[in-house]
Amino acid sequence: MPTRDISNKPSRSDSRNPSNGAAPLPAKARVARRQSPRSVSPIPPACASLAENTPDRLRGGGRLAYQLDQLKRLKAKDRISMHVHMDQLISKMIRSDASDIDMGGESANGSVWYRIHGDKSPDRGAGGYTVDETNFLILNLLDEVNVTRILERGATDFSYQVAVRGQRRSVRLRATVYFDMEYLALNMRAITDQLRTLKSINLHPSVERGMMFQYVRDGLTLITGVTGSGKSTTLDAIIDANNEELHGHIVIIGNPIEYRHDSKKCIIRHREVGRDVPNFKDGIVQSLRQDPDIIVIGEMRDPETISAALEITDSGHKVFSTLHTSSAVESIDRIIAEYPHEEQTRVRNRLADVLRCIISQKLVPSTSGGRVLAKEVLWMTPPARAAIKNGNINEVYQMVWEGTAHGQCTLEQDLFRLLREGQITRETALNFGNNKRRLNQLIQ
Repeated sequence: MPTRDISNKPSRSDSRNPSNGAAPLPAKARVARRQSPRSVSPIPPACASLAENTPDRLRGGGRLAYQLDQLKRLKAKDRISMHVHMDQLISKMIRSDASDIDMGGESANGSVWYRIHGDKSPDRGAGGYTVDETNFLILNLLDEVNVTRILERGATDFSYQVAVRGQRRSVRLRATVYFDMEYLALNMRAITDQLRTLKSINLHPSVERGMMFQYVRDGLTLITGVTGSGKSTTLDAIIDANNEELHGHIVIIGNPIEYRHDSKKCIIRHREVGRDVPNFKDGIVQSLRQDPDIIVIGEMRDPETISAALEITDSGHKVFSTLHTSSAVESIDRIIAEYPHEEQTRVRNRLADVLRCIISQKLVPSTSGGRVLAKEVLWMTPPARAAIKNGNINEVYQMVWEGTAHGQCTLEQDLFRLLREGQITRETALNFGNNKRRLNQLIQ
């Protein structure tokens, strides 16, 4: 995305002169404050005043540049009051057992939205914002690096933390700010302070041993799933299990860093992309000089990162990473498809040699409320390696289906297990299965 124009800074005399024909702010954005009671303290007067006095005629980069300039002129105590207001919204999110908070832009209809047990809806008791008020609240969270990034790319990711009463430590959140029809929108996801144990993932003992450095000292393991499927929680459980047993060194490269692990038997280094290292590829290459035993790559999102991950795994390291894919077969296809056709044979061979395991997971509604983990597990065997090298990737699903002796299971087999145990309904199983025909065979 090209850099947005931020040079159009108006004089104060423009603030009440929208007569150049530009459309005024939507009426719903102006009156939203009167439509719903608040369950947090009112928006700070300084923020409301800045929003009210933003010239209507400005749009896009010019509007944002003006607001940035006005924010920089604000007294420290007023900026702190805006941080406190945001922290109250986040504290309410934590108390409500919500995983996410969304706000900003016209699409939010002046409300704060929370995702609770998978469902996202507006909170009428924490709403009533104009789009300019949320612009200022969101801008106040960003440092200069993130301001530059959003102007150049249209979005920026960062971590945030806030002290919440009753919590053992500050709550950390993964945040993203992005443009929505030229206004700023914000999503924050809470990073749980409660680590799951590796045993709670309910892996077969042979696969569980494969996650541990003391038993398997190399190879690539992928944790995959759509956004919100619990990939980070599973990955943190694996890291913590090794931290309890391994006298070694773990390097975590994330964007952003989510859970911060205490060093126990391991020394654990946290390297945040954009703050500690420019990108994933540089973090991976640099880690080779840092004497790691385990390297954790937050996400393999592009060919450069994938190539670096395969290279460092090929050098004899144990590597964990994530992908936004919903099955083992899709994960393999996605990696190979990132490369030009003429390179795909080489990539297939290399991937087949270094891949150890793929865990693809979903969080599905439970009959007891909340959500329960359903997963697909591919543990690489010689036939699976041969299938990948020969380009017969579709055969891998059948190998997983028949591979229970090696600790493998398809998502459909795990959903059927949850259905037998009464943890999910038949409708839920069918809704979340990837292969409906195979799942119906099991159910019938």
